[in-house]
Amino acid sequence: MTLSLAFSPCPNDTFVFHALAHGLVPGTPAFDVTYADVDVTNTAAERGEFDLVKVSYAALPWLLDQYTLLPCGGALGRGCGPLVLVKDQAITSLEGRTVAVPGDRTTAYLLMRLWSAGAPPKRVEIVPFAEIMPAVARGQFDAGLVIHEARFTFQRHGLHALADLGEWWEGDTGLPIPLGAIIAHRDRVDPEQATAWIKESVRQAWADPARSRGYVLAHAQEMEQSVVDQHIGLYVNEFTSSLGPDGHAAVDALLTRAAAEGLVPATPLVGA
Repeated sequence: MTLSLAFSPCPNDTFVFHALAHGLVPGTPAFDVTYADVDVTNTAAERGEFDLVKVSYAALPWLLDQYTLLPCGGALGRGCGPLVLVKDQAITSLEGRTVAVPGDRTTAYLLMRLWSAGAPPKRVEIVPFAEIMPAVARGQFDAGLVIHEARFTFQRHGLHALADLGEWWEGDTGLPIPLGAIIAHRDRVDPEQATAWIKESVRQAWADPARSRGYVLAHAQEMEQSVVDQHIGLYVNEFTSSLGPDGHAAVDALLTRAAAEGLVPATPLVGA
């Protein structure tokens, strides 16, 4: 039996899934691995294309009829939220502005919509993640919504942070910020079994970080080692091993608030 597994090429995902993807977790099937940005996996999961897949928490309302949320392997945390970046420091809100975003069902975009509800942008365009900062630096967009390693590198593009949506969310709710989730297809994967596999993959990653370094760097492309280390240190944390009560509360708060604003369909509490 071979299962399909999809996650991003970002260092946190390759670090977490190194052992699982390389057959180092005892008792697992073989995996056919796909590397794709989260906007791609969100859309593919809606079509039921993968057995195990990393998606945005914001996409769950469209996916939980086919998939089960797993309590590990995802990305939540504190001090790790998406940033709204601008080139012109005179810009103080998104009202009437053009904004590049990494996907319309990403947690980053949902948080931006909640944060800017009283002063929404004029136009939003989906742009591949790696192209957002250069496009804002060129003046193609007034602002860009970025995630992951961009929080360590945006100054190199001459950009400034208009808002840290993680700080805003944490200050407003007191909860960690839920970014990426791991889900298992209900008809093809036993969720308890998959949870055990991923927990062991995470355990191995922490036990011997050097073992995955070549794999992580190969997929990080031009990201230097120091940024890779910062990235993993920030996004792979206690919530990666287990969502726990705070993690589940954060997901429920995000989806409940978004549904109340009419931004996503109402979703049964995923922590129940």
